[in-house]
Amino acid sequence: ELVLLVVLVELLVVEVVVVLDVVVVELVLLLLVVLLVELVLLVVLVELLVLVVVVVLVVVVVELVLLVLEVLLVELVLLVVVDVVVELVLLVVVLDVLLVELVLLVVLVELLVVEVVVVLDVVVVELVLLLLVVLLVELVL
Repeated sequence: ELVLLVVLVELLVVEVVVVLDVVVVELVLLLLVVLLVELVLLVVLVELLVLVVVVVLVVVVVELVLLVLEVLLVELVLLVVVDVVVELVLLVVVLDVLLVELVLLVVLVELLVVEVVVVLDVVVVELVLLLLVVLLVELVL
């Protein structure tokens, strides 16, 4: 009976060792599953971080494109304003030149009138002199 008791105790010890081995293997497997889940979660987090970085980069690029478009629009408006100002200045210069030409034309017309008056004065003086000569000749005759 003692031998049977020892054999039973040995069997019990072996069974406990086997159960403990199974528990240890199950714990290791559970730990591996937990590590795998953590790895998958880490990969998902990294993918989300990459996605956030890509979205931020896209937003920055869109902002930069909008800024460049805004600068180009301002340059275009400035070019149009400068063109209009230059056209207005050229128009004022042309009007000034036309005004000077008009003043010169008026001066020329005044000079022509003065010349005509002088010529008429000379003609009148010559006619008066001729009339005096005629009167003198009549007196002498």
